[in-house]
Amino acid sequence: VQLQACGGGLAQAGGSLRLSCAASGRTFDRHAMAWFRQAPGKEREFVATISWSGGSTYYADSVKGRFTISRDNAKNTVFLQMNSLKPEDTAVYYCAANSFSTTRVTMTRDVDYWGQGTQVTVSS
Repeated sequence: VQLQACGGGLAQAGGSLRLSCAASGRTFDRHAMAWFRQAPGKEREFVATISWSGGSTYYADSVKGRFTISRDNAKNTVFLQMNSLKPEDTAVYYCAANSFSTTRVTMTRDVDYWGQGTQVTVSS
């Protein structure tokens, strides 16, 4: 099972980036998926999660109103649209999946599969 994340890069404050995460080896169309991030010297933290159908989403307060998580189950892919980026959004972003939950996954201990991470750097 692989979660392949891409779309990271360098952006200016106020700019936008769109991350993608494609799953292979199994399908996650009946499971919640999420994005986490880890800044240098900090613990990995929750960013956003989406239910299996895409009908329910939940965000960390720090990104609410700026980031949007979505998914395309036909393509086994989850997305993270990041707008109004801030320097404090700089981190390695990881997509994640839970084998059992259909609604949300917000804690690292509940993650069964991790993507390899993609770097997002926001300059001021």
